[in-house]
Amino acid sequence: MPSYKIGQAAELLGVSADTVRRWVDDGRISSTRTESGRRSIDGAALAEFAAAHTAERGADIVVGRSARNRFPGIVTRVIKDKVAAQVEIQAGPHRVVSLMTCEAADELGLAPGVRAVAAVKSTSVVIEIAES
Repeated sequence: MPSYKIGQAAELLGVSADTVRRWVDDGRISSTRTESGRRSIDGAALAEFAAAHTAERGADIVVGRSARNRFPGIVTRVIKDKVAAQVEIQAGPHRVVSLMTCEAADELGLAPGVRAVAAVKSTSVVIEIAES
């Protein structure tokens, strides 16, 4: 499972690194310390927090965007049946949902906590894996 530095978590949540540090200090997000003493946040825990935090804030944020937008975020949920998969990404304040084949989701290794980018053009949402 991937883990994230404070700055990476802040980017994925659409907040400042200081805000993430405060949330960690308040116990809202759990973290561990690396051998070098830096804080590390488990990807699955960050995904769970991202989904809950956005639900707390509400979905009333509106941002004007044009076609071909790219939304870097973190996968919060993957639901699969025999053929299709529904993938949810929390990209800052935006929840993006994509439908794809199970084969595509498996090939990308999509699971809660994985960093990904939702590329949006018209009514299609394509999921890509973000560079580390």
